[in-house]
Amino acid sequence: MRGGRSGKGKRTAAWRRGWDALKRTPTTLKHTPATMLLALAVGSASAQTLHMPPHEKYVLKNGLTVLLLEKHGVPMINVFALVKTGSAADPVGQSGLASITAGLLRKGTKTRTAQQFAADLDFIGGEFEAEAGADFSSVAMEFLSKDLERGLGLFSDALLHPTFPRAEVDKLLAQSVDAVRGAKDDPQQVLGLYYDGYLYGPHPYGRPAGGDEASLQRIKRDAIVKFYEGNYAPGNTVLAIAGEFNGAEMRKKLEETFGGWPAHSVAPPQIAAIPPEKTKRLLVVNKDDATQTYFAIGNVGIARNDPDRVAIRVVNTIFGGRFTSELNEALRVESGYTYGASSFFDARKAPGPFGIFSFTKNETTVPAIDLAVQVLQKFRKNGVTDEQLKSAKSYIKGQFPPNIETSKQLAHIIATYEFYGLGDDEINQLEARVDAVTPEMAKAVIQKHFPAENLVFVLIGKASAIGAAVEKYAEKRDAREIAAPGFWPPEK
Repeated sequence: MRGGRSGKGKRTAAWRRGWDALKRTPTTLKHTPATMLLALAVGSASAQTLHMPPHEKYVLKNGLTVLLLEKHGVPMINVFALVKTGSAADPVGQSGLASITAGLLRKGTKTRTAQQFAADLDFIGGEFEAEAGADFSSVAMEFLSKDLERGLGLFSDALLHPTFPRAEVDKLLAQSVDAVRGAKDDPQQVLGLYYDGYLYGPHPYGRPAGGDEASLQRIKRDAIVKFYEGNYAPGNTVLAIAGEFNGAEMRKKLEETFGGWPAHSVAPPQIAAIPPEKTKRLLVVNKDDATQTYFAIGNVGIARNDPDRVAIRVVNTIFGGRFTSELNEALRVESGYTYGASSFFDARKAPGPFGIFSFTKNETTVPAIDLAVQVLQKFRKNGVTDEQLKSAKSYIKGQFPPNIETSKQLAHIIATYEFYGLGDDEINQLEARVDAVTPEMAKAVIQKHFPAENLVFVLIGKASAIGAAVEKYAEKRDAREIAAPGFWPPEK
């Protein structure tokens, strides 16, 4: 949610990247040159070494973890606070609580109304974002280096002193309910929510981070205040700052600004890992006016720190992670069933979902899904070739540098790496680890992490047109009306 507005359907980053990939053309997929913001040593066209810029870590007396990364050249500062509690901690029946709490941080503080906060933010030309994902909540702000005093003051006011005015609570909850209802008019906005819900069921990862029409109406101001007071604490927060600043000055400012934040203990939620689904299941979400079927197929995937994560990245690039992938070639280029097909691993603290997704006309729903499954089966049987590996490795090494070129990106990266227990080697060793993937390693990764027979299917489309034909995909079948409140399972 940007500026405190609820995002439609609250899709995860992986789903957003996936749908963006469907819209790309070969032209827009040409990789962008690496920038001067990275330490690049280019020995040849195929050998360039990435290094995470140097940064420091220290902990304030109240337990706040601080990460500082100085990057000079652009007079901007990005501040990113990661609170180690996300929507997975939402109480059953109150999905969206963490998200609403984050969205209200700028909607009234001890010294500013929502309107005053917005005016002060506009005065310095700053940007403010606050949201909650499954694993953590985050608060981010960008401003000019010359506005350090004002910018840090605004950021800390929202993070440390929100008052959650009742009128603003009621307004944001109403807006969020309307946003969820509106999102259901566009199946691509909500396919991921139905898929996660059907795959995970009552597990915390099955709940919509942004809530649904029913759960949002159950949230009261007292619950929001309780969530904030219980989870927004210095010992439960990582504060990352990247950009053009003087380190000594910044450390002094942070001590003055955050050193008095009262400490209290927080027990981060323990998110249990669930095993992959052992049967085939099918959910059809009926949308009577649909002329196309949107579908997702997959199973439980990997955690963020899975030792196979780099090899999986290489392999999935070949399977469904780029425009020239096996999936897209089969479903778009060769058959013309769709404008795009993709696959992703949404790695989280506990194993997140793996999914294949695409869309097609009602009358080609079965052929398109059949073909997607066939591509998966063929991939598991044949593995990958040396030429495919070479191409995927070049693609990853060409596409990755622009993802760590700005202060905003770097602040996010160092904070999330700290949260997930990852180090700078995620970047410093990326190319070497990518290059180390062999066909044999790829084959083992495919057999281990790409599901075979036990698949979960979620379709959004016109049930009267596709219902009978798709029953063959699973003996266990469920149905849902898209107009019905919630996603899956319906919260009570």
